[in-house]
Parts: sequence; C-alpha cells; structure tokens
Amino acid sequence: MPGRAVSRERCLALDAGDPLRRFKDEFVLPEGVVYLVGNSLGALPRRAAERVRRAVEDEWGGQLVGGWNHAGWYEQPMAAGDRLAPLIGAGPGQVVVGNTTSIAVFQAVAAALRLRPGRRVIVSDVRNFPTDHYMVQGLAGLLGGYEVRDFAEGRFDDAAVVLLAEVDYRTGARHDVPAVTAEVQAAGALMVWDVCHSVGAMEVDVSAADFALGCTYKYLNAGPGAPAFLYVNPRHHAAAANVLSGWHGHAEPFAFEPGYRPAEGVRRFAVGTPHVLSFAALDAALDLWAEVPMAQVRAKSMALTSLFVDLVGDALKLASPADAAARGSQVSFSHPDGYPVMRALIDRRVHGDFRAPDILRFGFAPLYVGYADVYDAAATLLEVLDKELWRDEKYAGRLAVT
Repeated sequence: MPGRAVSRERCLALDAGDPLRRFKDEFVLPEGVVYLVGNSLGALPRRAAERVRRAVEDEWGGQLVGGWNHAGWYEQPMAAGDRLAPLIGAGPGQVVVGNTTSIAVFQAVAAALRLRPGRRVIVSDVRNFPTDHYMVQGLAGLLGGYEVRDFAEGRFDDAAVVLLAEVDYRTGARHDVPAVTAEVQAAGALMVWDVCHSVGAMEVDVSAADFALGCTYKYLNAGPGAPAFLYVNPRHHAAAANVLSGWHGHAEPFAFEPGYRPAEGVRRFAVGTPHVLSFAALDAALDLWAEVPMAQVRAKSMALTSLFVDLVGDALKLASPADAAARGSQVSFSHPDGYPVMRALIDRRVHGDFRAPDILRFGFAPLYVGYADVYDAAATLLEVLDKELWRDEKYAGRLAVT
C-alpha cells in the first residue's frame, strides 16, 4: 500500500471537502473503476444520453428535414463555438466547431502560410501528437518548397507559422502560452496552438494567438468522435482563407452559386454538413461546463497529480515534470515493459493508457476523479509492480488501441 503521502482516510476527508465533488454524480462510471484516461476519452455525462435521444427521436424522428431550421442544426457550428469560446479565452464569433482535429490543423496552418507568403518555413514540435506533425508534413509536401523545422531549434525569424501543443501528449509537460506566443509573433511568425490536452483541465487563454484548435472528446467529455473546434483571432477574420472551401463556409450556402464566396468572419472555416448527433452530445457536455469554475478545476488537478506522484514514489521513473505547475492534468511514468504493466493494471479496474515506446500515461479529470480514487490507483499500481503481475503471458500481445 502507498505510504509516503497521506492515508486513504485523509483522502476520503479531502473528497468530502472538495468544492467540485457534486460534479462526479454528473457522469456515468462503472462501479469500482478508477478512470484515469480523461486525457484520451472523457467519461459519459449523464445528461448526454437524453440530449442525444431528443436529437434522434424528437428532432430527426419528429421533424425530419425540418430539424435544420427548427431544431437549430444549421447553426450548430457557430452556436457551439460561442458556448465553447470562454473555455479557451475567446469571445463570441471567434470559434467554429466541426470536422476533426486533423482537419483543423490543416486549415489553420494553411491559412497562416497564405498570410505569410514571403516565408517558407513551418515550425512544428516533432514530439507533437503525430497527427499534428503528419498534417504539417503532408501540407508541406502538397505545396512544395517548404521546410519543416523542429521547434526545439528555437529559430523563428524566417518562419511563417509555428504549431505547438500547450500540453505534451506523452509527458504532460506544459508550455508557457503567453511567453511562446509573444516570442513567435515578435519574430514575425504566426502562432497556432493545439489545446487538445489542456482545454477542460485548466484555464486556457489563446486570445493572443493567431489560431488555435482542439478536440472535445477528452476532458470536455463530448464523446468518441466528437467534433473539433477552430479559433481564429479577429484580426485575421477578413484576410484568412479557408483552403477547404466547403459549402457550409460559403457566404450563402443555399444560393447554390457556382463559385465560392467565403462567409464573413470565422464561419468561413466551416466546411461540410455538421454531424448533428455528435453535436447533441457536445451540447449536453457544454451545459455542464457552463457551471464549472475553471480555477477550482486547475487547483484540484495539480493536487491530484501531485498526490499520485508522491504515492507512487520511486517505484517508477517519472516522465512528467516534477513541478505540478509545469504539467497539464496528466502524470506519465516510463517502464521498459510499460505495455503489459498497463494491461495488468486495467485488468484490476484502474484505467490508464500506454504510449510507445515506454510511457504509462494517467490523465486526471477533476470533475469525476477524487482523492480516494488516486490513492486506490496508486495502491493497485504498486501491487502490480511489486508482485510482477504484468509478467502474465496474457498481457504480452498488444491490442489495436493502446
């Protein structure tokens, strides 16, 4: 059992005094499971099932195609964007929701390149989540004549755009958004932030950036495959171009004009028909987030991650920053047999995930993870390690999703 930090009784007392404790009942969680994968797929909000049922039975079933006008389907990308905007420090009319994170990366970087036509360098952290770097590589190959440079080189004076994740998906290390944004823009480049691993886990402010993007299915709990979002700074609304000129980004989609004419503002970054049923689940999640004090979320996040680090102690090598303020709501450890260790842990109802080559990853969603959950997770992890339960042959084979 863990013995370095606090007792389980103390953790239960902390839960009893937790100002966010009422939110745990808002989520559906299997009995006896400690779910530490909110940084990959958030838990199901209880209110989502009813909201999706309404969209299916009352709106689609009852209104049929009339749902586009009478159930607000057509306005979902902008309406959801306005509801989500406060979570990233943005204002009304600055965020559009739809498509996927990969598509949003492509749109933002491509738009930035057009705004800096004299520069031929794209800066991307090679440690970014692979889709970010892959999309940059693909865009550079499509356009030709662009160099892709690693962020670690620290050279931006000839860059057109810098793409960076606020929180590293493997280690949870957090960048200083205001400082990096200022440095990049002072060098004449445009700044694009990926906030997939920070939005919903801490206070996020990308208002000074040129573009930002993120997903809604991690800490925001909008469900698997939920739509991504794209922020465009108002100073670029008139000049930024959406290279994916789909009909929903047209100024008058139902005029059915033969030529593309972009909509005003961020709406021009809409592409195709909204995924109505996914938007229904997102709508339910955003109802919940409208009630959440983000400063309390961040304070609890740091407390939970610090407790976990202390309880695990020296049993594993810490891969995350030791300072809670320097990491997101995530703790990562390295172990040469990390995959079977994680499989053995999940079999014992403590859910984390694995990232190659050797990272055990634990994401702490403060709305439904408590202090006693952290204590129990650490105790189970130490048992798996001490008894070498991970050596069981059934954990050797890898599943398709790790």
